[in-house]
Amino acid sequence: MEFKSPSSVLDFVHDLTNELGVDTISTSTWVIDAGITKDSDSSTTTAATVWISGGTLGITYRLSNTIVTSSGRTHVKDFYLRIQDQRAG
Repeated sequence: MEFKSPSSVLDFVHDLTNELGVDTISTSTWVIDAGITKDSDSSTTTAATVWISGGTLGITYRLSNTIVTSSGRTHVKDFYLRIQDQRAG
């Protein structure tokens, strides 16, 4: 699980460098729970990145990334993001 404050803007990376070998990412799709904001997303041939802002204190959100490779393989990774006051430790 990852943590962020409501005011921070953070990136989350789905890095598939070790899994892909010579294969490459063709498409990347992020599905984000309601209540947080996807500011932007991008991908390279080996990783997909999403930038997230907002959220409500005490709530845990799911960020799900699905990538399809040039050879047709599909990889799915879920990130869980809890919104907390960063001063709380």
